[in-house]
Amino acid sequence: MTKWAIKLAKHDIGYQPRTAIKAQALADFLAEGASLAMTRQNSPPSEARSGEPWILFVDGASSKEGSGAGLLFISPTEEELTYALRFDFPASNNEAEYEALLTGLRIAHQMGIIAIKVRNDSQLVVLQVRGEYETKEDVMRKYLAKVQEAIALFNTFEIERVPRSQNKRADALSKLASSSFAHLNKEVLVELVKHKSIDQVQVLAIDSSATWMTPLMNFLSSGVLPEDKTEARRLQLRAAKYAYAGGTLYRRSYLSPWLKCVTPEEGDYVLREVHESLCVAHVGSRVLAKKCLLLGYYWPSVF
Repeated sequence: MTKWAIKLAKHDIGYQPRTAIKAQALADFLAEGASLAMTRQNSPPSEARSGEPWILFVDGASSKEGSGAGLLFISPTEEELTYALRFDFPASNNEAEYEALLTGLRIAHQMGIIAIKVRNDSQLVVLQVRGEYETKEDVMRKYLAKVQEAIALFNTFEIERVPRSQNKRADALSKLASSSFAHLNKEVLVELVKHKSIDQVQVLAIDSSATWMTPLMNFLSSGVLPEDKTEARRLQLRAAKYAYAGGTLYRRSYLSPWLKCVTPEEGDYVLREVHESLCVAHVGSRVLAKKCLLLGYYWPSVF
């Protein structure tokens, strides 16, 4: 603010309080707003168009140089989005077709699309998804199961085989992505797929909210102790140095204010801010740790 005040001082700016809005000006504003609202009511609301289906053209390609896929999204308002995929694993032409379809459905779900019509020139993939062809190979069965899981995420799904002449743009993107990145247009989004969709391993979610403060907070707030007697005794002795108030854990101190306890990740942010960002100290390690304590932060590995 001081810098701006210095820059603006040379212009000799005068400041005046804003007066009240006149009644006639307010009436004119309401009249203009009413006419604008009438014109907006004539156009269909965006919510009514959200249920209209998107059209997705997909195509996969495999060559000696690699494999890739091309996607072309067309919105209900005729807006087009292009997307290219480069597979970092060997894949046959049919596998590339399935990977393109799965990635297109995944992106459509992330975009919040609930109705989609897929257009593909692969007779095998289209008829297998529609249940008209029998799936014999194990790899194709895994891909088909993945596609059926993705289809369940949409309220409306339709897949149709189209001639290759109507799928030229997606076909060109897939061939271009399978050959080289250097020739792709900058407006085309390119994603490097590391693993096959059927090779993804499902893992259980890990609760990362537990930190070194969790046992202390549980004991000080509700008296919860570990089942191990040695750990319980050790926790009781440690808890005498801490206080829990307002959902925050503090390190007690008799000669200085209490220190707010933070996680090591938050402590790393504090160290960087003190060393090179807001405070710009550029001091040694022990002095830096002392400055963090003086600023009111504490975590066991601060030093």
